[in-house]
Amino acid sequence: MHNVLGIAAAAAAISLMAQPVSAQTWEVDKAHTEITFEVRHFFTPTSGKFDEFDIDLVYDADDLGASSVSAVIPIASIDTNNESRDEHLNSPDFFSAGEFPRMSFESTSIRRVSDDQLIATGNLTIRDVTREVEMPITILGVKEIPAEMQEMMGGAKRVASFEAVLDIDRNDFGVGTGQWAADAVVGKTVSIRLLVEAHDRSE
Repeated sequence: MHNVLGIAAAAAAISLMAQPVSAQTWEVDKAHTEITFEVRHFFTPTSGKFDEFDIDLVYDADDLGASSVSAVIPIASIDTNNESRDEHLNSPDFFSAGEFPRMSFESTSIRRVSDDQLIATGNLTIRDVTREVEMPITILGVKEIPAEMQEMMGGAKRVASFEAVLDIDRNDFGVGTGQWAADAVVGKTVSIRLLVEAHDRSE
């Protein structure tokens, strides 16, 4: 059975708050954050995830120009629940993790399209290819943490959750191209989904 390609690009989320705040860093809660992907094998959707990632998130509610997000994902952390497939995805046939150990995303701008929708435009790099992408972000919610719970939450005063979904063409990044088997069996479109929880500890 031919191995399935999964691409995930990191991308990130920018929180929306009702009250004005200054630009500040939001700490991503990795225990409640996940980066998953889905691609078709023939007709069957096949999914996977990346177990390791680092996301830096800065947000200014009044000035999105002061907001930014960057993400780095180690390729070797790919997990499709199939060891031999993961090894193949790390090989030169696909990600070539030995030569290109990380994929990354860095925003160049953030804009609001509605009360709960943002667009993060930025550069996505996979292997040795960098392309500009637009990442739609849905704000799932922003909540003040009650004072009696803040110590339990490590001093966090606010919590925010986001969902981002992005479709990319793996061929644009040279992943799995040049192989008739990969092109015929593995779909070219990869759907990336990020669920992000972030905490604000600023006053």
